Amino acid sequence: MTKYTLRPIETADQSRIGELLTESWGSPRVVAGHGRVHDAAKLPGLVASQDGQVVGLLTYYIEGRTAELVTLNAYRADGGIGTALLEAMTSIVKQLGCERIILMTTNDNTDAIRFYQRRGFRFRELRVGAIDAARQLKPEIPEIGEHGIPIRDELELELLL
Repeated sequence: MTKYTLRPIETADQSRIGELLTESWGSPRVVAGHGRVHDAAKLPGLVASQDGQVVGLLTYYIEGRTAELVTLNAYRADGGIGTALLEAMTSIVKQLGCERIILMTTNDNTDAIRFYQRRGFRFRELRVGAIDAARQLKPEIPEIGEHGIPIRDELELELLL
């Protein structure tokens, strides 16, 4: 298997990234913590590619000394793509002076919760019922998520750098 390459997102990527985010998340709009809405297709980030195909994508947002991981997708389950993208982002945001990375996920996303905890993230906050409010901003958020779990709550995780 050919190894993938990582590179920063470029302006020319925005259309394709918008398509990938819509396939994965219902739209490129992502409702982040406390009701903030990001157009993830326009955020900085990283692309992992292999043989001309996108195999991974990460977007982030920086505010002050905090970097928010907005989206992370590995389109192939093997090979450490998600980990490589996260490590590359961590290096970039450290160089930009960030002191922590935060991310939001939903209560049903047990695979992501496991992934992030194994990479040093800790629970920071539970926002009970936050997804009901998020659906007002992004109706594409489904009622039922992974493993048949109702999507209701938002979890914030944090990694201190």
